[in-house]
Amino acid sequence: MHSDSSWLLDETASRTTTDAELADLARRVREGVGRLNWRMRAEAGQVSPGPALLAVLSRLYRAGTQTPTELAEAERLQPQSLTRILAALTIRGLIEREPDPDDGRRSRISINADGLAVLREYSSHREHWLAGALESTLSPTERQLLRLAADLLIRVADA
Repeated sequence: MHSDSSWLLDETASRTTTDAELADLARRVREGVGRLNWRMRAEAGQVSPGPALLAVLSRLYRAGTQTPTELAEAERLQPQSLTRILAALTIRGLIEREPDPDDGRRSRISINADGLAVLREYSSHREHWLAGALESTLSPTERQLLRLAADLLIRVADA
C-alpha cells in the first residue's frame, strides 16, 4: 500500500516524464517540419510569392470566399498584416474583392484564376520533389506511418 506522499511522488515523477517527453516531441516535430519546409522551398525551383501570400491564397482556395476578418482569424494574422498581404495579392492580380451583399462596408475576398495558377504551380513543384524524396527514402510501411502523422499534424495545426 502506498502512503499519500508516495503516491504524490509517483504522480509528480510521471508528470515530469510526460512533460519532458512532450517537450522532446514538440522540439522534434518543430525541427522536422521546419527543415522539410525549408527544403521544399529550396527545391521549388522558382521565386515564391512568399509564405504569407501563399498561406492566404491557400486558405482562400480551401475555404472559399471570405471576409478579411475571417481570413485574419483563420490565419492568426493581425489585421494590419493582412491588409498588406491583401494589397500585395491585389497588385499581383491574384485575388478578387467584391462588396459583401449583407454589409456593403465589408468586402468578400476570393482567389481568382491567376491566383489559383500561382498556387498550383508552386505546390506542384514542391509536391513533385517531396513525392520523389518519400519514394527514395521511405519504405512503404514508413510512408503509411507518415500519412497518419501528416493527418495528425494537420489536426494540431488547425487546433
